[in-house]
Amino acid sequence: MTWSVGAGLEGRGVILTGATGGIGAAVARGFAAAGARVMAVDLDQARVDDLVGTLEGSGHVAVVADLRDLGSHDALVEQALRELGEVYVLANLAAVLRRRGSLDEVTEDDWDFQHDINVKSAFFLSRAAGNAMIAAGKGGRIILFSSQGWWTGGFGGSVAYASSKGGVTTLCRGLARTFGPHQITVNCVSPGQVNTPMLMTGLAPEVYETMKKQTPLGYVAEPEELAGPVVFLASDHAKYITGATLNVSGGFLMY
Repeated sequence: MTWSVGAGLEGRGVILTGATGGIGAAVARGFAAAGARVMAVDLDQARVDDLVGTLEGSGHVAVVADLRDLGSHDALVEQALRELGEVYVLANLAAVLRRRGSLDEVTEDDWDFQHDINVKSAFFLSRAAGNAMIAAGKGGRIILFSSQGWWTGGFGGSVAYASSKGGVTTLCRGLARTFGPHQITVNCVSPGQVNTPMLMTGLAPEVYETMKKQTPLGYVAEPEELAGPVVFLASDHAKYITGATLNVSGGFLMY
């Protein structure tokens, strides 16, 4: 085993959703640096093309998909099989947050939008990728994204978002049990505060300062600090880790 964080990922095919987000782009660069071939999936063709053009190595693919369209999931996996040669990793980072000022401001559309993307699409895309991994018979890695909100619960207008992330954490455990006999690991990354547009949109400056004070390490993470944990979970080093929720919160939560 090569002692690099991405050991075993050289030449491997990776589907990465939410690829042009703050964390997604950092994770894409991490996988590419480890020698993997990345299918970067997001909603805006120009942004995905720009991202892929900056990645180390070759064989990367830019794809536009709305993951709410469940019928597109099998086609997405089939495209990855054609263009990458395999699907060894699914890193599902696609997620949305609609922050409202109070509980009473949360609409049914807010609820459905967040749960459809954060949980529903995660299940069906994981199933499609997992089935492809089973058919290939070479094992695989599925990495989902939760949030510290799965543990703390949401506050006011973010209750719907936090509940969706609680669903992702439970989903991870169920998929890990189902896919484990096929040597497919399923794990979940749970970030604390990360300096991304999702966090910063509509966030009052005083709340941002409070977050830093409540984090023992004393600062809000940059997206690059999430890339290493994701690449590690996809690597050979993590082959005996499954059903885990990796807490990456700077100590804001401790478990």
